[in-house]
Amino acid sequence: MARLSREFYTGDTVEIARALLGKYLVRRLPDGTVLAGRLTETEAYVGRCDKACHAYNYRRTERTATLFGPPGRAYIYFIYGMYHCLNVVTEPEGEPAAVLIRAMEPVAGTDAIRRLRFVDEPLTSYRKKNFLNGPGKLCMGLALTKAENGLDLTEDTLYLCDSPLDFGAPLTELPKERICAGPRIGIDYAEEAKDFPWRFWLEKEA
Repeated sequence: MARLSREFYTGDTVEIARALLGKYLVRRLPDGTVLAGRLTETEAYVGRCDKACHAYNYRRTERTATLFGPPGRAYIYFIYGMYHCLNVVTEPEGEPAAVLIRAMEPVAGTDAIRRLRFVDEPLTSYRKKNFLNGPGKLCMGLALTKAENGLDLTEDTLYLCDSPLDFGAPLTELPKERICAGPRIGIDYAEEAKDFPWRFWLEKEA
């Protein structure tokens, strides 16, 4: 099975955030169930210059240690006492930077993702629209917690790839889309960094 290589994650974080759009995130549960989705929204965070990054100005703590490690690992943190957020560590080791995975569209294991999100509740039109369109919802749907922090994204448990064929799902026709860019969400505290156009998302063309 093809995965994105370590080299893919070693480049410029902002470019990687844009390049990840349309890639597939795959989560293999302990029982062998495969959950997967196509990435539709990302945000870049760069510690050396970005006041919104947890490791701004190379601030290293127990929480941010993963950001300083090898590229191509998962950085998962807990916020608001409620939600987990999945990030992909980027750039060479020692440079704290990552891409936040904000949203995806389900491709495989949809019923299992639904149960993780809503237990036994039906997937109404409202829930379908708001299924995985936020980092906390995404982590809940993929059963990702701080226990998975530091996972190597080139191995079997959690990885990214170019095509559904890489995890045994069929190819489907995709709509015409364009890549949009703008300021990141929920970082008003970050002074000038709140205006960096480092959020990227796919928008369907009419």
